Amino acid sequence: KPRQVVSTVSDPEGRRTVTSLVPGGSRLYPVGRLDYESEGLMLLTNDGELAHHLTHPSFEIDKTYRVLVKGVLPDKSAHYLEVGLTIEGHKTAPAKVEIVERQEHNTWFDITIHEGHNRQIRKMCDAIGYPCFRLIRTRLGPWELGDLESGKYRALTREELKSTTN
Repeated sequence: KPRQVVSTVSDPEGRRTVTSLVPGGSRLYPVGRLDYESEGLMLLTNDGELAHHLTHPSFEIDKTYRVLVKGVLPDKSAHYLEVGLTIEGHKTAPAKVEIVERQEHNTWFDITIHEGHNRQIRKMCDAIGYPCFRLIRTRLGPWELGDLESGKYRALTREELKSTTN
């Protein structure tokens, strides 16, 4: 999913939707959501059981994101993300955080969560004082974004589908 594309089937404001990126996409439904400014891996399916398995919290399916925040994120702040934060009265589950690169004014890191509350990672970053500039989902369950270009898609193989429900 590119930035500034809505992760729904239709949009009352007339913005581009993820299903418009795929021929025949009107028969597919997005699994989970990425906010309007987020980008990255998004699964579209017509299989309700698969969508339920990937999105219901009881299955604890991992999702990994590459995050760019303003500022040089110290290890202590990354640790707060790892142990969980209370946001809007909800304690987030522990996350896995790996610093990718600390730059002069920004930090790239990967975060893996199995929850998916509305704008959760952006809110977590705000809560520790490091606003999120860019958010890219790089993995959803067993699938990785890899070198798939923004706005492009590919079909899943039978083997990939089997591995999800085992």
